[in-house]
Amino acid sequence: MHFAHDERTQELIDRLETFMADRIAPSGPTFHQQLGELEDRWAWSEAPVLEELRAEARELGLWNLFLPREHADSPGLSNLEYAPLAEITGRAGHLAPAVLNCAAPDTGNMEVLSLFGTPEQKERWLQPLLRAEIRSAFAMTEPDVASSDATNIATRIERDGDEYVLNGRKWWITGAMNPHAAVLIVMGKTDPSASRHRQQSMILVPRDAPGLEVVRGMEVFGYDDHEHGGHAELRFTDVRVPVTNLIGEEGAGFAIAQARLGPGRIHHCMRSIGVAEAAIDLMCRRASQRVAFGRPIAQQGVVRDWIAESRVRIEQLRLLVLKTAWLMDTVGNRGAHSEIQAIKIATPQTVQWILDKAIQVHGAGGLSQDFPLASAYAGIRTLRFADGPDEVHKNSLAKAEIARHTTEA
Repeated sequence: MHFAHDERTQELIDRLETFMADRIAPSGPTFHQQLGELEDRWAWSEAPVLEELRAEARELGLWNLFLPREHADSPGLSNLEYAPLAEITGRAGHLAPAVLNCAAPDTGNMEVLSLFGTPEQKERWLQPLLRAEIRSAFAMTEPDVASSDATNIATRIERDGDEYVLNGRKWWITGAMNPHAAVLIVMGKTDPSASRHRQQSMILVPRDAPGLEVVRGMEVFGYDDHEHGGHAELRFTDVRVPVTNLIGEEGAGFAIAQARLGPGRIHHCMRSIGVAEAAIDLMCRRASQRVAFGRPIAQQGVVRDWIAESRVRIEQLRLLVLKTAWLMDTVGNRGAHSEIQAIKIATPQTVQWILDKAIQVHGAGGLSQDFPLASAYAGIRTLRFADGPDEVHKNSLAKAEIARHTTEA
């Protein structure tokens, strides 16, 4: 088996590593300082240092790397080639993905528009997103239903002549607090009488559309995540948009959601491995510096066990994620469905365990704002809900496994 990166990927890895070390990582404190000085704390994309770094990323050819090569605007990377690059960006919190225009939820929305958008939709929304001139959000989750079952979505999208009228509530809509989130992709019901997976549709809604209310920002374990646009609760009251804003056809919303979530899930997993690598680095450094009972805690057997176990777990996880990326490239997202579910189950649990041990090694400091571990823990814990909770993926994966074995028998 061949595990080495090809020449182009290795060159991009080296270029990104240098850019991260020389420019992105040192700019982190400046970015957070500038966020605190903004008139609108949710407008993270206005931070001057971010635009400076983005200009450099474009010049270095480190722009929109996430978009697979089958897309017209792709830089030409496969999922497997992008994986190590996404991992590198994961080491620097929210800043690095934003610098490279590879941050969720914009990445998934760009893929949806690239795959299913009309020429007019691509011109109005996709191209500005690819240039990072605007931001976007994806409005699917609702407070009144169990959104782990996407067919529960209750927001209504009803046709009235040449317009669609939207009514309903959404929450945990990442990025929607940012005033530069010019457009939302909204999932709702167009035909409640249709078959279960044909009731939903997706439609583009400008953030400033009359009747669209940003009710509040949501917090995750006390973090408002303003550094990447926050998470909003939204209310739609007779919001009208032209019928040309429909993505695909009526009833295609569930299928489009599945097409969007596959790449989104693996991108989260790739970046999360970078989070874990950063945690291991911090854990080893802290353990070597802290002295308890007359010796560095790095000499304590339990701490060494955590460090060794962390390395083993992250290496196992990385191989599974890389295999999944390879399958997505070779047999498509549908063919890699079971592996996508497996990494979505394994990644947040594994990285959460590593972060927990890193926090423990840091003592009370690990819980504080002085280290990135607490906020990283909150973010990783969120992934056990985002893009489908653990239990849904486990149930689906087990059903496929049972069917495979009983069919063979």
